[in-house]
Amino acid sequence: MNKSKIAMVLGDPAGIGPELIARLLSDAKVRQQAQVILIADEAEMRRGMDIAGQAFPYCQVSSLEQLEFVDDTPLFYDFRGLAVSEFPRSEASAVGGRYSLDTLAVALRLTESGATDALLFGPLNKTSLHMAGMAHNDELHWFAELLDFHGPFCEFNVLDNLWTSRVTSHVALADVPGMLSQARVVEAIQLIDSALKRSGLPRPRIGVCGLNPHNGDNGSFGREELDIIGPAVKSAQALGIAAEGPYPGDTIFLKVQGDASAFDAVVTMYHDQGQIAIKLMGFSRGVTVQGGLPIPITTPAHGTAFDIAGQGKANVGAIRQAFEIACRMGAHRY
Repeated sequence: MNKSKIAMVLGDPAGIGPELIARLLSDAKVRQQAQVILIADEAEMRRGMDIAGQAFPYCQVSSLEQLEFVDDTPLFYDFRGLAVSEFPRSEASAVGGRYSLDTLAVALRLTESGATDALLFGPLNKTSLHMAGMAHNDELHWFAELLDFHGPFCEFNVLDNLWTSRVTSHVALADVPGMLSQARVVEAIQLIDSALKRSGLPRPRIGVCGLNPHNGDNGSFGREELDIIGPAVKSAQALGIAAEGPYPGDTIFLKVQGDASAFDAVVTMYHDQGQIAIKLMGFSRGVTVQGGLPIPITTPAHGTAFDIAGQGKANVGAIRQAFEIACRMGAHRY
């Protein structure tokens, strides 16, 4: 199988992204796994190397047309976008957000065209993105707009071999019950089933959470499990998906921890139902996959970590996991 071609960007320059990319690409084993094109401001890339105390070889290209990968040496395209002033450090800023969006847009177009197979980006800061003019709540919806994609999509969170998705996301908890429907639950199950297959797993096993305490205790604490979630799981099974549930939200992750083979994925009903569990199980290794989009896009699940930016303390674990997922999804893209 040919190596995946990965488009990479640093993320917000005020955070730990440049250091993380430097640590990642300084590992010869990482460079052997894929053919990489890094799109970044050269001064920021070198600053990341200085902070990490590690350097990697690269071959600078003057154009992104007809990229030629010769060996394991990453290609590098010097690009700053419309960000013209100095980057503030360890704080949100419009110039950092502008740089993040501009480099992402170039990498997105490169991957959309098929010149690269997947996109990996360093941590972003949503305040910076909004200061730079991003009108969406998050980058996932911004990606969808740039790709002119109108199908279903959602954010997946991945810890080692366990993937999670959710039926509702960045909404008030009070709004969650009214947003649940059989169709939306089935759609969430289908999305993560498809994504796992694209990452190379032929028949993913998917556990589905209930909404209420103790799964509603047969209707005593709510009927969503009986009227919506349970029937949705049966509908997914009828489509040939290996889905099970609903399981109580306070025990399903204990089940996975006790038996790693129990499920490949867990579908939750709302944001914190899965996020709290995943972050407690392994915050430094978590990955976010921009699920459902026509191209593979991954990033570390943690943020820009302004509090430790520039100190050489950043943990490379999550971005290494994000890179490996990008490589697998890129290899199964076509």
